[in-house]
Amino acid sequence: MSAAVFLAVLAAAAMHASWNALLKVRGDRFAVVLLMSFGMGVAAAPLLPFVPVPQGVTWGWIALSICLQTGYKYYLTRAYETGDLAVAYPLARGTAPLLTTLGSAILLGEVPGPMTILGIVLLCGGVLLMSLRGRGEGVGGRTVAFALLTSAFIAGYTLTDGSGARSAADGVSYAVWLFVLDGLVALALCALLRGRRAMSIALTEWRTMLGGGLLGALAYGIALWAMTRAPIAAVAALRETSILFAMILSVVLLGERVAPRRVVAALVIVAGVLALRLG
Repeated sequence: MSAAVFLAVLAAAAMHASWNALLKVRGDRFAVVLLMSFGMGVAAAPLLPFVPVPQGVTWGWIALSICLQTGYKYYLTRAYETGDLAVAYPLARGTAPLLTTLGSAILLGEVPGPMTILGIVLLCGGVLLMSLRGRGEGVGGRTVAFALLTSAFIAGYTLTDGSGARSAADGVSYAVWLFVLDGLVALALCALLRGRRAMSIALTEWRTMLGGGLLGALAYGIALWAMTRAPIAAVAALRETSILFAMILSVVLLGERVAPRRVVAALVIVAGVLALRLG
């Protein structure tokens, strides 16, 4: 992985952490996530005249990705409803790179080198360690189940989008069309499931919808570009440094205390980042 790709993915991870910091809503999480997807489409729409129209098999990758991303949004919000964000999010994100690595090796023939494998394992281990709770603080079985289903969808759309971006004229073109079409599907789904409430939610959460949508579009657009220039598994693992950035934001901006085990987890994540860079 080149230095430019490495730094770009780290920047995308920081944006992803900021996007999740915006998702501190008190109401209908699934509706807001759908509306944020629409916000991503709004952010990407002005670029449509300047990118090529997808051709052939690329349309199939986009359609499959939209289906998988919808499943991801649903199970992620279900995990948040049944358990704490601090547990559900790292558990979902931490297992996804391992599934992506297996999938890319089996389906795409991309077998990472020893140092890259070490980096992926360290990153996943650090993220999962970050999700652990202290003594007497159990994690519900439903939360674990929803988080693991979320990770499966993350791996699915990551492999799909990596393949789709490579099949397109360029990664930016694929990302723009994906965001716009996924945004339209998300808006239609929100209207179908929530009816008139969708409008009131949009009016209440429009800042989150647009701000989170812009950050999400930039973050994932960079990741898709990176997947055309580096192994998909390595990019997917490096994206999970968003957990580390989220911890830093919680300390610096929110004044939250960090348990010693999470400091250790952060150091493990950093070690994984270094191993990925060396690999």
